[in-house]
Amino acid sequence: MTRRRKSPLRARWRRPLRRFAVTLLFVLVGSGLWYSQEQAYRDSLSWMGVPTWERVSPLSLHRVLRNDGFLVGWSDVRVNPLWVSYLLHEVDDAGIGARPGFRRDWRTLWPIDPESYFGSGHDRGHLAPNYAIATVHGRGAQHDTFLMSNITPQRPALNRRLWQRLEEVVIDHFVPRFGGVQVITGPVFAERFLDGARRRVGLVEVPEAFYKIVVVPGETPRALAFLMPQAVRGDESLDDFLVSIDEVEARTGLDFFPQLPPAVADSLEGKVARAGWGLEAVARLPGRFQ
Repeated sequence: MTRRRKSPLRARWRRPLRRFAVTLLFVLVGSGLWYSQEQAYRDSLSWMGVPTWERVSPLSLHRVLRNDGFLVGWSDVRVNPLWVSYLLHEVDDAGIGARPGFRRDWRTLWPIDPESYFGSGHDRGHLAPNYAIATVHGRGAQHDTFLMSNITPQRPALNRRLWQRLEEVVIDHFVPRFGGVQVITGPVFAERFLDGARRRVGLVEVPEAFYKIVVVPGETPRALAFLMPQAVRGDESLDDFLVSIDEVEARTGLDFFPQLPPAVADSLEGKVARAGWGLEAVARLPGRFQ
């Protein structure tokens, strides 16, 4: 009985194919582990899912940038964050370090430097706030808030006064009142892209307004949404700028809580429900540095 000889070609390719199969298995397993860890981290910073787009277009597409303590939905078309998401909760010992310097973020397609806004009449406005993020998430997270991917052009009266007052009310009053809140914040741009394209600081489109959504998660969640134009004096009452989440979604084209059941979303997002927040008592408080 004669034995059948193996094909030299088959023998030559067997070992490389086996190595490729083993490598592919490691890549798939590693990718699966990375994805599950990444998803868990995103879920920890974004109640009911990270914001996504209601209307898909080049203007609504964005990449999620992961930072220590917060997430950024970055648009390479607007050269701006479309949203920033973070959770705040009570802490026993807040360690606030010295104010870091602004830094370029290598993950953005276009180079946005700390000096990019100089001479424009706009401040470098934080979306994930320095003080609140440092208080809750620590020094490393505080440094990440000074990445230029977390910064957007804001007029001084808004950035230094009204917006700062709102940030302080959230961390100083809402967090102690409820124990923890979810915050989603970001810019609102001109309805027509060509109008916005003419209003830029270098490559960065200048927003018309800014929103902040504050949610108390739970079986029966509650929410407040604010929409503040650039042209403010800074001493206005915060409750002058209350709107529904539906209005913010209509202005931005974003869906902020995509995993929320439709019936709960209709109730939470369709109205302005100010009862229970105690906003009237703090709406006119001066800012910490004013």
